Amino acid sequence: MPVEPSSRAARLVLTILTVSALIQGCAGTVPRDRYPNYPIGYTEQGTASWYGPGFHGNKTANGERYDMHRLTAAHRTLPLGSVALVRSLSTGREVTVRINDRGPFVRGRILDLSLAGAQALGMTGNGTDQIELRVVGYTPRPEGMGFLRLQVGAFADIQNARGLFELVRAEYPGGRVMQIDLAEGRRFRVQIGQFLTEAEAQQAAAQLERKYNLQSFIVRDDNG
Repeated sequence: MPVEPSSRAARLVLTILTVSALIQGCAGTVPRDRYPNYPIGYTEQGTASWYGPGFHGNKTANGERYDMHRLTAAHRTLPLGSVALVRSLSTGREVTVRINDRGPFVRGRILDLSLAGAQALGMTGNGTDQIELRVVGYTPRPEGMGFLRLQVGAFADIQNARGLFELVRAEYPGGRVMQIDLAEGRRFRVQIGQFLTEAEAQQAAAQLERKYNLQSFIVRDDNG
């Protein structure tokens, strides 16, 4: 597709900055290529949250229906089918969960636990907790774990999403605008690029931040 004329590109950048409150940021994760046996043994520390009634019964990323009473969790890049031991850094309580969904798409969080998982850690009252996760098991899917993309924005207006997508797709082909229905309404997520490692994705994220002032999530495309 032809590159946008510079005047139009300038208008698109202005539109993007105007709606920057809707653009989501990254949580700072460790490059996966440091782990030759990934994901077994992979560890990560950060903030966990939980999701419950508003999503109960919805389809998860691996095709299952979300059951908030089961011990599952959402992670942005761990392969679906990973089993993680999650330990609360504030209480020492532990729970083992299976990764079957994608998220959290909130800046500064690394894991979304099911209601059952959050209850096991005693974090439902606060809503979030500082945790450490360690992958202790993994059942691969026949289709593999998929490549990585950068999610550079999420918009309520599809025109804003398309505008951002057209601006950056020439530099990082292989992306998409993905429609998602959330409890708060429909959103259009802009995801770009195809990366094999997080090191590559992080380098691209840094370039996008310098050039367009965009902050991004690294996400795994399970359909890729």
